[in-house]
Amino acid sequence: MNALAKLTAVETKLLLREPGSLVSVLIPLFILVVFGSSIDATDTTLLPMSLAIAVGLVGLYLLPTTMASYRERGILRRLSTTPIRPGSLLAVQLVLQTALVLIACGLLMGVASGVLGVRLPGGLLPTLGVFLLGTAAMFAIGLLIAALAPNGRAANGIGVLLYFPMAFLAGLIQPVDQMAATVARIGEYTPLGAFRSALHQAWSGQAPDVLPLVLLAVYTLAVSALAARLFRWE
Repeated sequence: MNALAKLTAVETKLLLREPGSLVSVLIPLFILVVFGSSIDATDTTLLPMSLAIAVGLVGLYLLPTTMASYRERGILRRLSTTPIRPGSLLAVQLVLQTALVLIACGLLMGVASGVLGVRLPGGLLPTLGVFLLGTAAMFAIGLLIAALAPNGRAANGIGVLLYFPMAFLAGLIQPVDQMAATVARIGEYTPLGAFRSALHQAWSGQAPDVLPLVLLAVYTLAVSALAARLFRWE
């Protein structure tokens, strides 16, 4: 087994032991089961919302906390003296965190369709495209948090402070149609709001509006570039 494979195996074990991984899976699943049992099976809102919640938890909480903790503990600095460079650890983490997102969302879709009878999206490719774009935007913000936070605890706090206001504005806590028009409009321009909106449209079989897709692409590119510029390996 080469060094990169060993690193991947070790990081996989650590991720599975991380309580935040379980939280990122169970909270969206809890929301889906509790609210899904009381709504019509033809509803096209709850499952996309649950998927967005899962992606947001991993991207804004788990990813930045992990990377900032590694820098705080000097792991990234020590890796710079080995054949495995710090960038390799970052790449492995992104792959594993993406896999966690896919597992969480796969579980949500399985429970929704198999237990609650919720219909799955008709247009699979558009939905998948929106999902991947939204995930990229959330991960970009997570990496920016990791770049700015001095330690893992700070990254955790920043992620939580960002997540809940964004989740509220995106309509993941209170339905958009029950929000003030101005607040709902502001929410459409947030990363999580654009993600929820585009995912809901694709899930419903509609062509997603151009605006949320453009916003997600801009957030992904601009925030990723800023995170790369500010990120410190030690």
